[in-house]
Amino acid sequence: MTTDTLPARAEMIHAFTTRNAAYDGVFFTGVRTTGVFCRPICPARKPRPQNVEFFPTARDALYSGYRPCLRCRPMELTGSPPRWLRGLLADLEDDPARRWSDHDLERRGLHPDRVRRWFQKHHGMTFHAYCRARRLGLALEQIREGAGVSTAAYQHGYESLSGFNEAFRQLVGEPPTKVAGRDGPVLKVQRVLTPLGPMIAGATEEALCFFEFSDRRRLERQLDRLQARLSCTLVPGENEVLRAAAGEVDAYFAGELQNFSVPLAAPGTEFQRTVWDQLLEIPYGETRSYADVARAIGRPSAVRAVARANGDNRLAIFIPCHRVVGSDGKLTGYGGGLWRKQHLLDLESRVSPGGLFS
Repeated sequence: MTTDTLPARAEMIHAFTTRNAAYDGVFFTGVRTTGVFCRPICPARKPRPQNVEFFPTARDALYSGYRPCLRCRPMELTGSPPRWLRGLLADLEDDPARRWSDHDLERRGLHPDRVRRWFQKHHGMTFHAYCRARRLGLALEQIREGAGVSTAAYQHGYESLSGFNEAFRQLVGEPPTKVAGRDGPVLKVQRVLTPLGPMIAGATEEALCFFEFSDRRRLERQLDRLQARLSCTLVPGENEVLRAAAGEVDAYFAGELQNFSVPLAAPGTEFQRTVWDQLLEIPYGETRSYADVARAIGRPSAVRAVARANGDNRLAIFIPCHRVVGSDGKLTGYGGGLWRKQHLLDLESRVSPGGLFS
């Protein structure tokens, strides 16, 4: 994103003074009187409009001589866990089967309500609900590998089989015995932090199936469609595919990776898959129009259908629908927002074939 593509100054000033979270990641604000730069949502007292200037990235603000604000921490990825929570998250990943109580949190110096609010905001569920979902996901894997339901229940902290069955039914919508007999895969789902905001990633043990911005409209509908097509069960967790995808996305945003190697699974109609395959043929740093894509698949009159398939892509960045623009070169529809589409195109345009920023 260049300064030419930033929102109008008046719009940015209003967003900054009102701490509008919708603009977090869209721009950064340098304060001339203090020499610091901030996110739009910074809780610090706001300076006078004539004392601020705006930058498209934190990198640009740093190169202009500003230092990061210690309150809003603009160098950290949007959605990053706060420092007070990181120890708990690390322990949760080390032992996802552990049962946590409010007393456990208090012994760590954490207020349960504060932890609950963070998880509710960033995961859409309370801390205890998240922990239950992780335990149930592990239990489901164990059942599918041949363990008995009662064995899986007791090994993952449930004192009664009825309690396990009810918790499982609330999470998945069906009893564990029915889900265990289904052929569909378990889809592990987790948040992945990027410079453009948190994304939701979903993967089986074999392939990445979902990668989308967490604030995208119709996100739940997209997940529901994927679940129906794969006959899969969605549970919080991680696996090797998700770890590989997160690592490749980090390298992509650092300008060090242009071609992804993570295996992808994109179930859809025959036409959708044809369009998505063609998107994968668009070279890094280049764009195509919807009409170009339609001609490339031998359906020159199907421009609108191509646009719909583009919008139905559930693997943002990995299947590069951001490289498709209007016939006049202008940006058009992108589920993550046009500002993100512009940022991705700017990133790719300023990276040389050797992988260094030009």
